Amino acid sequence: MPPLLPLSRAARLAGVTRAELQRRIRKGELTTFEGEIEIADLLRVYPSVSLEKTGKLEQVERIKAAALPRSHAGDTALPSPEVLVARIRSLGGALAQKAAQADAQAALLTELRERLVAGGGAAIAPLLGWLDARRAEIAAIAPEDSRAQLFAKDTFLRLMSAGIKIIPSGHEFLVDGTESILEAAVRAGLRIGYGCASGNCGECKARVVSGEVTRIREHDYVLSEREKQMGYMLTCCNTAVTDVVLEAAEARNTADLPRQDIRAQIRKLEAEGDDLLLLHVQTPRSQTLRFMAGQRAILALENSAERELPIASCPCNGRNLQFSVRRGQDDFGAYLFMHQPTREMIRVQGPVGDFVLLEEATEPAVFVAIGDGIAPIKSLIEHAVSIDHIEAFHLYWTVDDPDGHYHERWCRALKETLDNFAFTPLVGAGTKDLVALLQSDLPAPEALRYYLAGPDAQIRPLAAALAAGGIPGERISAEGLSPAFE
Repeated sequence: MPPLLPLSRAARLAGVTRAELQRRIRKGELTTFEGEIEIADLLRVYPSVSLEKTGKLEQVERIKAAALPRSHAGDTALPSPEVLVARIRSLGGALAQKAAQADAQAALLTELRERLVAGGGAAIAPLLGWLDARRAEIAAIAPEDSRAQLFAKDTFLRLMSAGIKIIPSGHEFLVDGTESILEAAVRAGLRIGYGCASGNCGECKARVVSGEVTRIREHDYVLSEREKQMGYMLTCCNTAVTDVVLEAAEARNTADLPRQDIRAQIRKLEAEGDDLLLLHVQTPRSQTLRFMAGQRAILALENSAERELPIASCPCNGRNLQFSVRRGQDDFGAYLFMHQPTREMIRVQGPVGDFVLLEEATEPAVFVAIGDGIAPIKSLIEHAVSIDHIEAFHLYWTVDDPDGHYHERWCRALKETLDNFAFTPLVGAGTKDLVALLQSDLPAPEALRYYLAGPDAQIRPLAAALAAGGIPGERISAEGLSPAFE
């Protein structure tokens, strides 16, 4: 077993979330070395290791299953027989090597003891006593010992999932079930390059630096012999057998994402009052929308009516997009409310906008939604839960109508399932009310990160009031929605 573990694998072994580990790291209870945790340090903080799912990790998995629908079912299934056999073979070789090394080290200790005895001398006796005691201690390690439990759980998890580390970014994630490396990366909230996601374009090409992968589906794109020799493969058609280090480009900011024009389909319309619809749009399997949480898209109907709207869903499920649509005064809203179309085609263009989650920030975050500002905020929160980096969340959502919290069930589900999530519903709260409430609720408001979204006329004064109250400007991200969104 290696002396260091990536955060994702360490979290699974300890039965907690990555955010919980991040919190302990920030408090100095755990030490990291280039983003990894020493096994001994993990056992010191979590001395009891169970082979069952426990605690916060199970909670996060439950809320993801309920609130973040998958674009595929493979991540919840067992690995395919071929992948499982490959992992067993690889793990068996590694365990055989470790056993041989352990036998060789035991023989070395025996030989060392014999030579010490042969050397004689009174000064050697204490050393011999210490050596015998340590050998007896190691020999007495039982299966229920925490170190043995950790080794057993790590071995089991390596059969079920493999770890991927992306360079040069250093991001890491786990490949579960029958999913491809690309599917696992998207599920983990990473934005590595891809196009068709079906093996035709080659846009998802990446280089395996170390580790073993195996092809799980055929592809039409042809890799050159030189590319094969250098370790290149298509992430959409391969999965990981062992832990893998992968060299791949990632979109690090909104400018890195390509402008996309996708012909999608209206799947469902849900009425949430007389003048609000929840619009569900599904893209083709070969054209998943690549976007960052909080961004917007331009929607165009077959009659050419269009509107730019915030995406209200998680980038981890880029085929199934959600939008909140007010009736408004334009042809776009009028057509949707009058005809209630389903299965009709709709163009999705984008993404646009720079209101996105700062993914590297792990400190607690405060989300403030005013009215329909809940749409981009919902996307941010779902993405934050998916990548599991933020230590804690607090959502404040104010509306003019007491019945206007149309995503309240979603908010309540998060609050009930995640013990690091708080939700405060408000009615008619103005700038002064919100600032006063934040100051009274939050013990150290200047140390938190703020995401604000809603009508521009209300968001601008709120952002200015927070800055005037001592919140550093770089900790405030704001999205002011113009009347065209409503």
